[in-house]
Amino acid sequence: MKISGRNKLEATVKEVVKGNVMAKVVMDHKGTELVAAITIDSVDDLGIKAGDKVTALVKATEMMIIK
Repeated sequence: MKISGRNKLEATVKEVVKGNVMAKVVMDHKGTELVAAITIDSVDDLGIKAGDKVTALVKATEMMIIK
């Protein structure tokens, strides 16, 4: 599958916390914790579970810097 996004981070799923509609997917990328909020349907469709190797695709329309 080809995709236009360029900010792809290989990660390992550490935890999946399901709510009523949304799920929090906690991942590890080279020692850095990444967290994504996705629908429970997406978690179930992809079969995401702890220990899975995934690719986190980051698409941002805005970036801020604080110093």
